[in-house]
Amino acid sequence: MAIKKPDIHILVCASFRTTGEPKGVCHRKGSTDLLSYLENEILDRGLNAQVTSTGCFKLCDKGPVMVVHPGNHWYGEIDEEKIDQILDKLEENQPAAELLLT
Repeated sequence: MAIKKPDIHILVCASFRTTGEPKGVCHRKGSTDLLSYLENEILDRGLNAQVTSTGCFKLCDKGPVMVVHPGNHWYGEIDEEKIDQILDKLEENQPAAELLLT
């Protein structure tokens, strides 16, 4: 039986440490609160995407940070408005170029 793999994988920094504790800038700036918003938007849009919370991406000054694959597109200072813009572009199979971290 074949595994149904997502077309898109979205990683959201939750500042998890090796002990499993969420600490750090992204966590303090509400990155984990954005996870349910992101999941709901993905479902509403019918995207075949998987969301994963992660450990620190080491870009604390740009937090919360989100990475989208395929494409290895990195976005910083994520909020609900930016998530909407990023997902709008994903529906067009494009990155939200104006929001990319460079």
